[in-house]
Amino acid sequence: MTRRKHEPLSASKQLAPSKSDVLPSRIYSTAFGIAVHPKRDGEQRGSMHDTSDGNTSVKKTVYTIVKAGLLIPGDGEPVKDSALVIENKLIAWVGPERDVPSKYTHAAHRIYSIPFVMPGLWDVHTHFGGEPVDTDEGDHNTLILQHPAIAGARLTKGCWEAIQRGYTSLRDVAGYGCEIARAIDDGSIVGPNVYSSGACLSQTGGHGDLFDIPAGDVHLSAGVSSTQPGHWGSVQSVLVDGVDECRRAVRLQIRRGAKCIKLFASGGVLSLDDNPLYAQFSPEELEVIVQEAARQQRVVAAHVHGKPGILAAIKAGVTTLEHASFADEECIRLIKEKKIVYVATRTIVDLLLQAGGKGLSKYQWEKAQLCGSHHLKAYKMAIEAGVPIALGTDTGPGFNMAMELDYAVQAGMTPLEAIKAATANGPLSVGAMAPKTGQLKVGYEADILGLLYNPVEDVKVLQEKQNIGWVWKGGRLFKGPGVGPWGEDPL
Repeated sequence: MTRRKHEPLSASKQLAPSKSDVLPSRIYSTAFGIAVHPKRDGEQRGSMHDTSDGNTSVKKTVYTIVKAGLLIPGDGEPVKDSALVIENKLIAWVGPERDVPSKYTHAAHRIYSIPFVMPGLWDVHTHFGGEPVDTDEGDHNTLILQHPAIAGARLTKGCWEAIQRGYTSLRDVAGYGCEIARAIDDGSIVGPNVYSSGACLSQTGGHGDLFDIPAGDVHLSAGVSSTQPGHWGSVQSVLVDGVDECRRAVRLQIRRGAKCIKLFASGGVLSLDDNPLYAQFSPEELEVIVQEAARQQRVVAAHVHGKPGILAAIKAGVTTLEHASFADEECIRLIKEKKIVYVATRTIVDLLLQAGGKGLSKYQWEKAQLCGSHHLKAYKMAIEAGVPIALGTDTGPGFNMAMELDYAVQAGMTPLEAIKAATANGPLSVGAMAPKTGQLKVGYEADILGLLYNPVEDVKVLQEKQNIGWVWKGGRLFKGPGVGPWGEDPL
């Protein structure tokens, strides 16, 4: 693998380092029930009724120029000796390194010279469950019934780790992603862009049900017919039966902040008693979920394994199919015809098979083997047919999610095709809720990775954190030489 020595950070106009504020901009007093806005250095002191103009300084734009030995655009062929310019959150210019316009080079700017540059990575099938990773507590019941506060605390580390691994966007398809996204967006924690479905919609007795807990208890905490006081709908699964409950569940998730909707269209592997070959939800229920989501420009993701569930989900109009273990030629033809995005989640399937049934019941292990015996064949058929594919691992944030690119290559993709599936195709999974991202093009959000080795030669280089030297999210550098755990101060 080729490695190009990176140049030290430089600036054509000397920039004074920014000073972090000692005090936060807002302190909430529980005792007084008010928000206090403490005075900071450089602010004018005045009365609360003072409306006069103070001395203000105009903040100048500081451009970031990234020179790339090889620029991998996300969709298209890599280009040698290229450069791009970041202005605020967006990519303002892309072209040959020698042609960077003087309007950028003659203004205040920072320069980075990096061997290989590509878009930030997407994982479109994650779960923000906040499950413990080093204990045996994480059974199916605990993942859904644990207190949201401890889940959020655990997810904080995973979100930071995702950035360190080059993942600037994650789709959460059942978890606390709606809540975590707000904490990331307001700067309370560091993490990727999060597009969450909120709770996943399941029928009673479906993949999202808890079979060893009394049905009344499950419906009281995870149903929609009688929402309890103080309940925000913040569990990971919501049980719904009938058209009206399905419609209400969609509205509740969007109220919570969902950017997409997730449903279980068949049984699953880790649920205790349902069968992955059987379809779940009636056609009328599936259709109303898709229709209600579309009214507010949300797409629907369908967990599904068996062929009856796949066909039902396709007919209902879902946007993405997750797993699709038993997809055959008929299914693949319809998926391509309808331009449905195929999300194989090969990582979790292979990890379950490698574990040999450890931690699973006898029936769960039988289901894992059943789905695993067909999954790779279906994935290869989808790749050969040229259906739209986006990559997802079915793991939590912070896992070594780049394994999915190598699984894609093993299934028949070229490294460049796998990179496209993990970058440019990511936004397809959230439809209208996605910004312009996943590609290194003018006007796209500046979610950018700087690498020491060439992923076009071997996608496995993305599995090692030390190979990812720079990570920009929304134009802000969150990983790089000398950058602290909270990222660089905004310019």
